[in-house]
Amino acid sequence: MARDASAYQLIDAREEAVDPIYRIGPFDVLTISVFNEPSLSFQSIPVDAAGQFDYPLIGTIVAEGMTVAQLTQEIKTRLDSQYYRDSRVTVFVTSSASQFVVVEGQVEEPGRYELPQGRASLLEVIALAKSPTNTAKLDQIMVFREIEGERHGAVFNLADIRRGAVDDPLLRGGDVVVVGYSSLKGAFRDFLTTAPFFNVFTRF
Repeated sequence: MARDASAYQLIDAREEAVDPIYRIGPFDVLTISVFNEPSLSFQSIPVDAAGQFDYPLIGTIVAEGMTVAQLTQEIKTRLDSQYYRDSRVTVFVTSSASQFVVVEGQVEEPGRYELPQGRASLLEVIALAKSPTNTAKLDQIMVFREIEGERHGAVFNLADIRRGAVDDPLLRGGDVVVVGYSSLKGAFRDFLTTAPFFNVFTRF
């Protein structure tokens, strides 16, 4: 597991290192409309697991990896080449299933969280999971990312990030965040909940 400077080299904290342009992926849901053509306008078209979908008149479109602008132009070009002179096509990503992170471990609400803009900082992702529990080990926040087909991991200190001592790294779709468990905090919590009386020593 990469730590300190090595962690930031792996999970680059610089905003410019993240592609700000959203690219369509498997299981995204699209809204596609063609002006004055209700038969070609749809509120909900799902992209399948292979990153493609079927569209009337022009058949299968491989959308994975395309930007909205590129997909719009692809549909327009294929329609205009056979059926229209100058079709007016509009495409929106209604639901982004491909851009999500998974948060596990010592947070109040572990789960899978969508990144509407395709990116979010580590603090923002932890906030989506309703913050760490009182038994979380804040200096052991692990981020796992697949890079060129291999899984890599980095460890960050959330307390240092919160006080501005280090950068808040940017995460991207597909990352997995695991918040570690502090056995000392857990034991102390158990002690407080089981101690019979205040001001009385008990075995700990």
